[in-house]
Amino acid sequence: MAVYKRNFKFDNDIRKNISLNIKKYRLLNGITQEQLAVDIGKSYDFTRRLEFKKGEVGCSIETLYRISVVLNTPIDKFLEKPDMKKE
Repeated sequence: MAVYKRNFKFDNDIRKNISLNIKKYRLLNGITQEQLAVDIGKSYDFTRRLEFKKGEVGCSIETLYRISVVLNTPIDKFLEKPDMKKE
């Protein structure tokens, strides 16, 4: 069986996309960073840095799942490339 390198285009900004989308959907739901932190069981400082650092601070898949539940947003929406015109 031959094994060869296949070419895929991976989005190098995925963590930034997630960060921007968390902020977008949080604001759409009218929830503060502090309330989101309480609802997902993290510190306010964590949620603040998650949004403010725009991808420099990441989160686990479990935390992203909790955020998606709290914001009533399918988890795949956080992976989409945000419309920068609206940001």
